[in-house]
Amino acid sequence: MLVNLKQKSQLTIPKGFVKRLKLRIGDKLEIEEMEGKLVITPVVVVPKDQAWFYSPEWQKKEQEVDKQKKEGKVHKASSKKELFKKLGLDKV
Repeated sequence: MLVNLKQKSQLTIPKGFVKRLKLRIGDKLEIEEMEGKLVITPVVVVPKDQAWFYSPEWQKKEQEVDKQKKEGKVHKASSKKELFKKLGLDKV
């Protein structure tokens, strides 16, 4: 699809792309040049103090927990006392 480069280097993303990618006003888009082409990728900016959650190490742990939940290996405690007992912390 062809679009025109406008004043101040602006261009309009065709409505069909906006709809399919669920883009909204104010969304962040990363623009990179790769082999003579412009590649535009929608991104989500995460506050620095929350970036730890998206680290590969943390995401691996999240996947492990999801697996344990599916396998029924997660237990709920009805009280703090019961939780500490299940964790072996009731004798501390």
